[in-house]
Amino acid sequence: MAGYLVAFAALASVLKRGMPVGVAYAIWAAVGVAAVAIIGVLFLGEPVNLTIVAGLALVVGGVVLIEVGSA
Repeated sequence: MAGYLVAFAALASVLKRGMPVGVAYAIWAAVGVAAVAIIGVLFLGEPVNLTIVAGLALVVGGVVLIEVGSA
């Protein structure tokens, strides 16, 4: 629960400082997807293969493209 509160407080903070909502949400979602995937690999023994790595790279690349496009 504390993690959610910190995450929403951080999101609110960057939005107040002027970051566009689309960029902020894309970063927030990408970090969440990557974190869950990494936790699954490190702590739950999920396998890592090229498809998973490529998917994570696409998520991160998409966020970068959104950031570049909004500038």
